[in-house]
Amino acid sequence: MTKPLTQVWDLDSIFPGGSESKEFQQFLQTLKTDLEQLRSKIEETKEVSVETVTNWILEVQELSKSSRQAGAFLSCLSAQNVQDAKARQLLGTVSQLGTILEASLTKIDDHLLNMSESEWEELLAKDVFAEVTYPITERRERAKEKLSPKEETLIQKLSVDGYSAWGQLYNTIVGRIKISVEEDGKTEELSVGQASNKMNSGNRELRGQVFEKWEKAWEGEADLCADALNHLAGFRLQVYGERDWENVLKEPLEINRMSQETLDVMWKVITDNKPKFTEFLQRKAEILGVEKLSWHDVFAPLSSDVPEVSYDDAADIITNQFEKLTPEMAQFTKEAFDKSWIEAESRPGKRPGGFCTSFPLSKESRIFMTYAGTASNVSTLAHELGHAFHQHVMNDLPYLGQRYAMNVAETASTFAEMVVADATVKNAKTKEEHLTLLEDKISRSIAFFMNIHARFLFETRFYEERKQGLVSTDRLNELMVQAQKDAFCDSLGEYHPHFWASKLHFYITGVPFYNFPYTFGYLFSMGIYALALEDGEGFEAKYINLLRDTGRMRVEDLAMKHLNVDLTKPEFWQGALDLAAGDVDEFLRLTAK
Repeated sequence: MTKPLTQVWDLDSIFPGGSESKEFQQFLQTLKTDLEQLRSKIEETKEVSVETVTNWILEVQELSKSSRQAGAFLSCLSAQNVQDAKARQLLGTVSQLGTILEASLTKIDDHLLNMSESEWEELLAKDVFAEVTYPITERRERAKEKLSPKEETLIQKLSVDGYSAWGQLYNTIVGRIKISVEEDGKTEELSVGQASNKMNSGNRELRGQVFEKWEKAWEGEADLCADALNHLAGFRLQVYGERDWENVLKEPLEINRMSQETLDVMWKVITDNKPKFTEFLQRKAEILGVEKLSWHDVFAPLSSDVPEVSYDDAADIITNQFEKLTPEMAQFTKEAFDKSWIEAESRPGKRPGGFCTSFPLSKESRIFMTYAGTASNVSTLAHELGHAFHQHVMNDLPYLGQRYAMNVAETASTFAEMVVADATVKNAKTKEEHLTLLEDKISRSIAFFMNIHARFLFETRFYEERKQGLVSTDRLNELMVQAQKDAFCDSLGEYHPHFWASKLHFYITGVPFYNFPYTFGYLFSMGIYALALEDGEGFEAKYINLLRDTGRMRVEDLAMKHLNVDLTKPEFWQGALDLAAGDVDEFLRLTAK
């Protein structure tokens, strides 16, 4: 890799000129024309044959790539500068185009549904669909449980200025929040992304100050956030009601291609094992000299004297560790750094959090985060590179076969994160460094087993109350704190009432219940990591084959085929929990008085 590495991504190689790009405007116009032509063809065709449907599906796959390319570009623009009003405006345009695409897909689904069995078998037997028979079959099965094409198309159209618009309001709210922080005698005005990093500071006084101001900032926007959250949920519930779907988890489970049985057994095993992790939280409180941890202590480092890791060093650490288990992923990672696919610069105006998005026409990815040199930042960087590699190994598949669910998407990312975290702990030079890195590693388990569980409990309970009417801001705070108390087994001394307002994940419309898939991916990746350590050099091919199948089968089948495990039984989950618990045991042993 060429050093020093740039921390600003290259978007001009996709479309030059940002939100004012003339090339992008032309791209959108062409996409709109092509989408409208396809819709007209589908609506006007009287005699529909197997060959006709085949051509439509092939055309939809190509148009889906273009739609994804446009949406990814605008997501990057709006994340790097939340004040980019033009990008927000264009996101609305792409949402409108998305409804045209979805309308065509809905019509195609109806044709799939009405095919005779002989026609259906003829369609699936076509060579062009050899690698995507599952997603095509899945569309047919899901169509059976939806409304008529006309009604579903109307829902899609109304969602642009209803459902999706409420989700986009979050970005507007984030863009206007500024948080003033006093540090080293200076007052600095931070974006939410920068303030979020400060809450992981090793200085307890500083992170306490930032947390207090963070809470107040979101309290000031809580009424708007409550409107957005209530109307998002209301839209979903109305649609579910029309489809006769009683369980609010039906759609997220189907999107994630997993069963309620798998979800339930996963959470039960986690809940049964929480005493071990609450013991860790209590020990951390003792080390920090407090009776109970506050919310801002949970993911903070043990020591204020934690050396920063430069961005260039982080790149070396990540690529070197990837090289040991997956040389192809290491080579891909070097390419991502060299070609400036990563936006990591710490500056005002950026959205909080991190993500990876793909550009299917360019066969490239882009990674977004705000890098501040912490161990957590190194993990985030590895995490997002895992996402990018996952997409990389699927780029040659038909687009329908690339559409993997969020839970398995989080598998590759958390696997990458785990490889780096495990190695850094083992390579620590001093006991203090070892403890600090081990604690950071355990904190990820706390995040997936407790923080994510709190989000899941909150959202589940919120939806039940939302069925009866609008839920007030005060009640949302109460639900959030109760969910946090339950998920953390009442082990904290201070909670985060406005977490529901500040967390982007509650406002994402593409994937409802943007929470439990993270925990699934974390534990599933532990099973894969165990396989990696066992297989050594033979692992990489198996790993890539598993990733390539993630868009082409249900997770229970994926686990059975590649890991020979049954996800509906507790044994697999307990085995994965035992690995995480082993880290806690080591931490408790090293910190015993």
